[in-house]
Parts: sequence; C-alpha cells; structure tokens
Amino acid sequence: MISYVKGELAAIEEQKAVIDVGGIGYGVYMPQQSMARLPEIGSTVKLHTYLNVKEDAMQLFGFLTRDDLEIFKLVIGVSGIGPKGGLNILSSMSPDELRFAIMSGDAKAISAAPGIGKKTAEKLIVELRDKVDIEEMLEHAAHGDEGGAAALSADSDMQSEAVQALVALGYGSSESLRAVKKASPGCSTAEDILKEALKYLF
Repeated sequence: MISYVKGELAAIEEQKAVIDVGGIGYGVYMPQQSMARLPEIGSTVKLHTYLNVKEDAMQLFGFLTRDDLEIFKLVIGVSGIGPKGGLNILSSMSPDELRFAIMSGDAKAISAAPGIGKKTAEKLIVELRDKVDIEEMLEHAAHGDEGGAAALSADSDMQSEAVQALVALGYGSSESLRAVKKASPGCSTAEDILKEALKYLF
C-alpha cells in the first residue's frame, strides 16, 4: 500500500499529475478541483494516495489532504461506484459540498458528475448519510488541513444552523455552504451569518 508520495511535481497532464520521486515518475490520477490547487511545476508536493489494483492495471489516485482521501474511500465503498466514478464526483464538487449534498439528500447535485446517474446518487446518499458529520466537516475547515483549507472564524454550531436554515428555505446544499463560508467572518450569531449569507445567494 502506498500511503503517500512526496516529490517534485514534474508535469500536469489531463487527468493526472506526474510526481518525480527519486528519479521515478509516478502518474497520479487526481480530481480536477485538486489539480487546480497544485503548485508550480518543479515545486515539492505531497499527495495522499489510494492504490487501485485491477487484473490488468495498477492505478494511483492522489489527494492534497487526508480528508479528501477519506471521503474518496467512503464514496468508492458504495457498490456501483468505482475509483473513476469517485474521481468524477470529487472533480464536480468539493468534499465539503459532497457532505452537505449527502446530508440534505441532494441527489441532483451529486448526479451532475459525469457517469453518475440519479439512482446511483440516491444510493450513495442512503449508504453514506450516517457516515458524514457536519460538525466534523466544519471543524476541518475551521482549523485548516494540510492543503491549506480556508479558515473559518465563526463557531461551527452557528454555521451548521445557518446552512440548515438555508437548505430548509429551498437553497441547494452546495450553494448554502459556499454562502455561509463567505458570510461567517465577523458574524457573532447564526442569525447574522444567515442574513449575510442571503446576500451571496441573490
């Protein structure tokens, strides 16, 4: 099992990054959102990896944070979703957005990923709803992760309440999350966060 690779970013291809580790170039498949956050060619990078072994090939999938890797492993643990499907989902939405989509039952947002139909999205929601935690997600964001996630200064309980209120009002889970993240700095109550977040939704 290859837990991670750390080396020089030698190249960025259409679906993967090439990492030079001691003169050996490892081709690592990555979600598009993660690839967009890679440093410049020639920089040192560390990718948390999942090795997928098939009869005719071995594929290495990489992520900038352990959190990204863990949500990927949860997704591919759902029957009918392989590593390619998991990569497509995490290319279409961030791990945080996926968690909110799962918790709010937003199959439409998940099925927007290439190759993921509505039935598959609904199955993913059913199987993972008890395995994702909004408070854990907000804690990750508040403290940051190895990939340098944006810091959130407001209390996670208030953010959770604000997001749930927006979803109850009919907004999508992903857009609610983004709006709350933008509104949180400087807000002292959930009501303040909600008022500010609504400005980003119009």
